[in-house]
Amino acid sequence: MIELIKNRSDIGAGTRGADMGIDAMEIAAINSGDDYFHRHLYVDVKTHNETIYNKYTSSFAKRIEHVYQQCDRLGDAVLNALKQHNFPIVLSGDHSSALGTIAGIKRAHPNATLGVIWLDAHADIHSPYTSPSGNVHGMPLAAVLNTDNLENKINEVEEDVKWYWEKMKVLGHTTPLLDPKHLIYFGLRDFEDAEIDLIDRLDISYFKVPHVREKGINHLIQKTLQQLSACDMIYISFDVDSMDCDEVSYGTGTPVPTGFYVDEIIQIFDGLLSSKKVCCIEFAEINPLLDNKGNRMAETAFQVLSYVSTQLEK
Repeated sequence: MIELIKNRSDIGAGTRGADMGIDAMEIAAINSGDDYFHRHLYVDVKTHNETIYNKYTSSFAKRIEHVYQQCDRLGDAVLNALKQHNFPIVLSGDHSSALGTIAGIKRAHPNATLGVIWLDAHADIHSPYTSPSGNVHGMPLAAVLNTDNLENKINEVEEDVKWYWEKMKVLGHTTPLLDPKHLIYFGLRDFEDAEIDLIDRLDISYFKVPHVREKGINHLIQKTLQQLSACDMIYISFDVDSMDCDEVSYGTGTPVPTGFYVDEIIQIFDGLLSSKKVCCIEFAEINPLLDNKGNRMAETAFQVLSYVSTQLEK
């Protein structure tokens, strides 16, 4: 049974509005005459969105204490869904949430080997020591890989931030939560030098959009599943900025041109679901306040959500 986990938190982002992404998808469903959100079990995760007004926040990991608490709470929601043998589809605001989702999977299955597919324009592998923005939605993968990337350090991080960062790295009660050889990027095309240096040093696989089109989605899906053959489970994290912002819309916090088309995203999901190893899917970074085409990004995300859910229910 599918269980929707609604996580309306956007405090890890640099731009407000992703907390409204879930509601925007629900509006898209209503406008299309689809009762999707009434057909599925769901839980709402309490947020700390009010902390956006706090006067003090670290420059190097903004609101990290509340992002940590949010991820911990989300992790428990994912754990509970998996314990009840439900299939969690996490609907999140900003992408810092992925740390909580991965932690929840590992809490439920501490001895299982997890593979992660990161559908995203961005690497999200900064740490507080390397981040130029201090936005924690750019850090979840560094946390799950338990890396500070001190080789590329640019920031002198405050002691309280260090404390929360160390807690984030063990959020799933074990560390690291993920082996770098079990992480694969699809759509990566916007990153800093510190991130690509770390990706290269850890030998993390990534497929840029032109490479995917040149080699073919089915070919690279088979290559991906072969690389993850030792994994017991696969988690797919879908940031909507992996899609082409000119083709779809700019309704996301950090849109990047020349991304995937929606039919390509669906084909990628199809291929991964065929493995029967996918245990959790997450949608993130839909920001209707930035949408230049009405509610187009949420409508497109709902199209993918509805299709994926139908495949899961077969």
